[in-house]
Amino acid sequence: MGWISKMPQEQYAHRSTMQTSEGPQDGMGNLRITDKGLKLEGDSEFLKPLYAKEIRSRPGNPLYFQSARNVTVNILNEKTKVLTRLVTGPQAVEAHSQKFEVKTLSGKLLFSADDNEVVVGAERLRVLGAEGTVFPKSIETPNVRADPFKELRLESPTRALVMEAPKGIEINAEAGSLKATCRTELRLESKDGEITLNSAKIKLPNLPQGSSSSAGSRQKIYELCVCPNGRLFLSQAGASSTCQINTSVCL
Repeated sequence: MGWISKMPQEQYAHRSTMQTSEGPQDGMGNLRITDKGLKLEGDSEFLKPLYAKEIRSRPGNPLYFQSARNVTVNILNEKTKVLTRLVTGPQAVEAHSQKFEVKTLSGKLLFSADDNEVVVGAERLRVLGAEGTVFPKSIETPNVRADPFKELRLESPTRALVMEAPKGIEINAEAGSLKATCRTELRLESKDGEITLNSAKIKLPNLPQGSSSSAGSRQKIYELCVCPNGRLFLSQAGASSTCQINTSVCL
């Protein structure tokens, strides 16, 4: 590995793994002094802090930092107070700062995080885990959808699931069915507008039925009745309305 370092006039201790008994007058062995700074060929170990304005490898060669424990990069202010810190350890990579950002080469924001919010700037956020993703609190997004030919499941195992939007919520299944299931009550409520069921067929298969108008009647034509409390029930049709005969269903 070879690198060039621009260094201020600071004391440092250096130990090179290469032999330094012989060398030119402008350096020690593989450590040379050039007009651009110090140039080192081979591996090197510094026993005390190294102060440098710039550390870079030769063009086309990688630059390696190795440590038996961790590598820490600190950014200090004029009072030597740590402003940001990057720690790469054996268990994790940690970044300590007021704000963390990930951008593309063109400068587009992909991800940012601070004390107030986490922003994903990519056009699409994909969660590949088998158990999906868990949000302990609320989430705000203009669109939630599954991959093509995959199911989308929104679930709250122990609490409530609430979806809110000031201009409306649209649930659309273009190539399949939509199913809503609950243990107690399923409620559709419109405070200022109306509820529209727009379909060629509307089925209510489990509505209660009132008593038959006559014991020997076997016709399967029924009248749809509405109780004062809004409950629906079926009453066997007759020459006139039979809803009044079966008002006991409303109790």
